Amino acid sequence: MMMAGTLVQEPEMRYTPGGLAILELNLAGNDHVIGDDGKERELAWYHRATVFGNQAEMLADQLHAGDPVFVEGRIDYRSWESQDGQRRTALDVVATRVEGLTFGPRRGETTVSDARGQERLRDALNQVTLVGNLTRDAELRYTPSGAAVTRFSVAVNERYRDRAGQDQERTHYVDVNVWRELAEGCAELAKGDPVFVIGRLVNDSWTDRDGNRRFTTRIEGSRVEFLTRGPGTGGSGTRRGPSPKQDDARGAQAGQDRRLDIDDEFPPEEDLPF
Repeated sequence: MMMAGTLVQEPEMRYTPGGLAILELNLAGNDHVIGDDGKERELAWYHRATVFGNQAEMLADQLHAGDPVFVEGRIDYRSWESQDGQRRTALDVVATRVEGLTFGPRRGETTVSDARGQERLRDALNQVTLVGNLTRDAELRYTPSGAAVTRFSVAVNERYRDRAGQDQERTHYVDVNVWRELAEGCAELAKGDPVFVIGRLVNDSWTDRDGNRRFTTRIEGSRVEFLTRGPGTGGSGTRRGPSPKQDDARGAQAGQDRRLDIDDEFPPEEDLPF
């Protein structure tokens, strides 16, 4: 993934018991998104990127609150059991490259202040690219106003070499939401289908039906391509589209049964991107 934003706080340095340096960078920026009405909206984002090792120590005294920076890195999935015995998951940004920015040609103000007086970069960059396979069938819903939203989860395999020089593989699980026409186009994706996704990293927070405040990080997809991996006529290697009869039946079913309120697995409608 790639981000360009401003640091809203002083970088925070800490060390593990083993002496590994960890530098946390809190970035913010504004994305420009075109709505259904053709008008442009600015959407704010705040994300934390983590730098490890020698690079963290080199950057610690170079970066300060308000500095514009470019971050290149990867999404890191982790899971753990909380003190109350619940399984928790998170998506983190691990930075592999951090560079200070000087502004190129721009019109108007380069930053905008938020309610806390923190400066967010205008015309920021927040882009994630991933390739993986669906872990379950895509789920299409409709908001009360009729906006389509499809959610699916993608498993992304990462291959790396550990400190002992051994080849290792790790799987990251990433939730993806797509909206409106793209949502309806992705509704037939099934478990095992390979996809290529481009989108933006977003943090969602909402109150579920039990009154609990919930938080999650996911990708808001702006482009989804269906991939074909190897020969075959189905299964995880090849995506098969529905037959015309299936398509008509599912379209009718979507109009009758899928026009549902968003439940506690989805953020409320006021949080929808435009």
